[in-house]
Amino acid sequence: MTNAAGRERSTEAARLIKGSREKIYRAFLDPVALATWLPPGTMTGRIHSFDGREGGGFEMSLTYQAPAHRPPGKTTEDTDTFRVRFVELEPCSRIVQAVEFETSEPALSGEMRMTITLNERGDGIEVRIVHENIPPGVRLEDNEVGTAQSLDQLAAFVEAQ
Repeated sequence: MTNAAGRERSTEAARLIKGSREKIYRAFLDPVALATWLPPGTMTGRIHSFDGREGGGFEMSLTYQAPAHRPPGKTTEDTDTFRVRFVELEPCSRIVQAVEFETSEPALSGEMRMTITLNERGDGIEVRIVHENIPPGVRLEDNEVGTAQSLDQLAAFVEAQ
């Protein structure tokens, strides 16, 4: 969605996950877990560096495994490499990240903000992810689909533990 002036590009996705807030929160701050559940669809993930404290962050690459029916990579033809800075870490409740793609393409550049909230809802925890200031070269539909796929994989990861 965009605001009326079309300046801010944002998406939002949510998923109910059966598991504790602690398990879900840890899955966002464990590099092995992130490499397992975060890559959407058939992509694979690799963590290059990780510092799990507020002000820290990580660098990660997502690589497309199925070349057909996919958008081009942002860093190379088949890879998206990005850096995340943990702006806020509110244990078991909220994570705010600043995300930047490694790219030479101006339309894919700039800092995107990602806010993750964990709220108890009935039989589970609602994990809500809001992306704000999405670079203009990123299709909002692709961002929404990728986020939904990652949330499904997060649910499978947490519920299997």
